[in-house]
Amino acid sequence: MNGWIYTHNINPILAEIGPLRLGWYGLMYAVGFLVWYRATIRYARKPGAALNEEEVGLFLTYGILGVVLGGRLGYVLFYGGAEYWQEPWRILQTWKGGMSFHGGVLGVTLAVWLFARRHQKPLLDVADFTITWIPAGLLFGRIGNFINGELYGKPTSGTWGVVFPGDPLGVPRHPSQLYEALLEGLIILVVLVALRKRFADRRGLQPAAFLVLYSLSRMAVELVRLPDVQLGYLAGGFVTMGQILSLPMLLAGLGWVGWIFSKTPEPGK
Repeated sequence: MNGWIYTHNINPILAEIGPLRLGWYGLMYAVGFLVWYRATIRYARKPGAALNEEEVGLFLTYGILGVVLGGRLGYVLFYGGAEYWQEPWRILQTWKGGMSFHGGVLGVTLAVWLFARRHQKPLLDVADFTITWIPAGLLFGRIGNFINGELYGKPTSGTWGVVFPGDPLGVPRHPSQLYEALLEGLIILVVLVALRKRFADRRGLQPAAFLVLYSLSRMAVELVRLPDVQLGYLAGGFVTMGQILSLPMLLAGLGWVGWIFSKTPEPGK
């Protein structure tokens, strides 16, 4: 540590057992799922909950598949380079990172729809019930990105920053992964919990608010986060893929929130 300048030297591999490698990145995902499960179980124990404890466990399986498959395939489609088409087996190398949040959203949306359909639950009630603690997964996932030394930000001229391994310039940079952990994870979680208590009668508000809050947070952090090297800046040299993918989410979320508050409140779940 030199003043506020930190030289990143964290080994992304937590342990090696023969040919198997346990990475911090995968562990952070596991912690995120565990936190979501434990917090959501508490909601399930309340009278009138949309899901009971057994159903929360069942939904977790749907959610994990949605996050992992959607996130990985989304990364390959939105950010992946030609190597994924030339060497398709690289799609399975998830321990090296490479997950797309926007792909994960599509995967989880499909998971919610499938779960609600199979278990004959109202779709909005399932979405409201399950989404509140999802930002915990984002919080730990972004910490995993930081440990991996990936998705870092632009150089900073201040007296603080992080020097990341593998950076060809070797200069202090914005730790954009930690910015995202704070904005997309912790702050959105606090807001969603507060909205859940204050507006329990507004069905659909949890996913709608999440779309708005995440999009704004992501688009803001992208101002200091470097774009993926294989894509660079798009649309005239100043817009990133993350911002492009977040814009329709923002518009949909704003329209959804407006529609919710234009209606008479319904009993919450």
